[in-house]
Amino acid sequence: MTGQAADRVWPSAAPPAAEPLLHWQLGEVAELPRMRADVRATVADQVEPDVLDQLILALDEMASNALRHGGGRVEAAVRLTDTGYLIEVSDSAPAQPPTPAVDRDPSQGGLGLYLIARMALRHGWYAGRSAKHVWALLPRG
Repeated sequence: MTGQAADRVWPSAAPPAAEPLLHWQLGEVAELPRMRADVRATVADQVEPDVLDQLILALDEMASNALRHGGGRVEAAVRLTDTGYLIEVSDSAPAQPPTPAVDRDPSQGGLGLYLIARMALRHGWYAGRSAKHVWALLPRG
């Protein structure tokens, strides 16, 4: 999958409407364990363990990408739709689309966006005036 064009894997698209569930403002990667713990505490008794693991993996990957590559103010949220969990992460780099690794040795990392795209029902990104928003809709079960 690493040879595909990035725009086919992570399209420009608006997310579906969703109800708020969890929200974080993040400043550094060291805050990610607290975010993961919040998700576990909130939804662990509502979903199968595999669904919870996928939700946490996708959220963690998207948030760490924003912190490492997008910079500035990073916000992450989990919202509910009728069919799934909408993860949305924003950063301060609206002109810099999410860029999956292309033709990279998998041992060097950079394949998280491909993994999220495979797990998601739908996924995409859009840019506002001062922020980029990357989102993925994961199934509830």
